[in-house]
Amino acid sequence: MNQYFIGVMSGTSMDGIDATLADFSTSPPRIIKHHSIHFPKTLKSNILTLCQPSDNELSLMCDVDHQLGHLYAQCVNELLQCSPVSADLVSAIGNHGQTIRHYPNNQHPYTLQIGDPNILAWNTGITTVADFRRKDIAAHGQGAPLVPAFHHAVFSNTSEDRVILNIGGMANVSILSKTGDFTGFDTGPGNVLMDAWVQKHQNTAFDHNGDWANTGEIIPALLERLLKDPFFTLPPPKSTGRELFNQSWLDKHLSTLPTLEPVDVQATLCELTATTIASAIQEHAAQNTHVFVCGGGAYNLCLMNRIRETLTHCTVDSTDALDVNPQQVESLAFAWLAKQTLEKKPGNDPKTTGADAPVILGGIYLAN
Repeated sequence: MNQYFIGVMSGTSMDGIDATLADFSTSPPRIIKHHSIHFPKTLKSNILTLCQPSDNELSLMCDVDHQLGHLYAQCVNELLQCSPVSADLVSAIGNHGQTIRHYPNNQHPYTLQIGDPNILAWNTGITTVADFRRKDIAAHGQGAPLVPAFHHAVFSNTSEDRVILNIGGMANVSILSKTGDFTGFDTGPGNVLMDAWVQKHQNTAFDHNGDWANTGEIIPALLERLLKDPFFTLPPPKSTGRELFNQSWLDKHLSTLPTLEPVDVQATLCELTATTIASAIQEHAAQNTHVFVCGGGAYNLCLMNRIRETLTHCTVDSTDALDVNPQQVESLAFAWLAKQTLEKKPGNDPKTTGADAPVILGGIYLAN
C-alpha cells in the first residue's frame, strides 16, 4: 500500500475546505501539497441554517449533502492537479465532513457530518474514509475531539510538555506530556462567536488580525455572565459545537444588559475565548508547557496576545514552529485517521472522548 493520504477538513468556522496531501512513509509525515477553497455564500448560509431546527430541513440537508460531496471532490482534484502525485498513488482520502449537529450527551446521543463520501470517492477515483465520529459515540464516547491521538503520534516530544491548541469555530486542546501520556478536550468557543458578531456589525467574515477587537474595551459584566455557562466547569471528557455556542446564546446574555458598543462586545468575545482556553491549560497541563496553536485563531493577533499574556509560564507559538502550517494541521490529522482505518488500527483515545475502548473509526467507501 502506498503511503500517500489526503485529509479533507471543513470545520465549525465554516470558512471553507482544506485538503492536504501527505506522505506517511516518513516520520513525521511529509506534507506534499495543500489546497483550500471557500464555501459559496449560499452554501455557507444553508449549512448555518442546518445547524438549528428549521422548516423542510431534511430536504435541505440532502441538497447540501450532495453539493458538499461535489465540492470536496473539486478541492481534492484541484489539489492533485498541482501536485506531483497522481490519484492512483493515493491510498485514501480521510474526510471529516461538515458537522451540522453534535449532541453526544442526549438520551440517544448522536452526531451528524454531511458531504456524501460516495460522490467524493466516485469523482476522485480514490477510496474515501468518512463518518469518523459515530463509531466513538457507539462506544459511549463524545465522538470528539478526535485529533489528540494524531497530535500525540506526530507532535509529542520526550524533552518537553506540549499542548496543541486548535482554534477553529470551537477550540480544543491536546495535552501531551513528555512522559508519553496525553489527553484532550474542547474548551469552548474559538472563533465562532467573534465571527458571527463581526459579520453582523462589520459585514465581514472574520475580524482580520483581531484588529476590531483590539480597538474595543472588555466589558467585565458581560464576560462574567458568559463565563457562568456550565460547560466551562464540566470536567473532561467533553465536546461542544454550534448547538450551544451561537448567536442566540450570545443574544440571550446581551438581552440582560444595557445597550453595549459592538466593538466592546467583540473585545469581550475575544477575551472569553482567551480566558477559557488559558484556564483549561492552566488546570490540566504542566506549568511550563510549550503551547503550539493551529487553526484560524492562530492568525488572530489580538487573541494570540491575550493568550500569551494570560499563560505567563508557557511559551506560545503557532505550529509553524513545528514545520506545519496552522491551517494544515486538522486536514493532516484526517489523512492520518484514514491511514489508521485502512490499517485496522484505532483512531480514538478513550481518555479523550470517554469511549469504552479504542475503536477503528469511519466507514470505507471504495473508489470502484
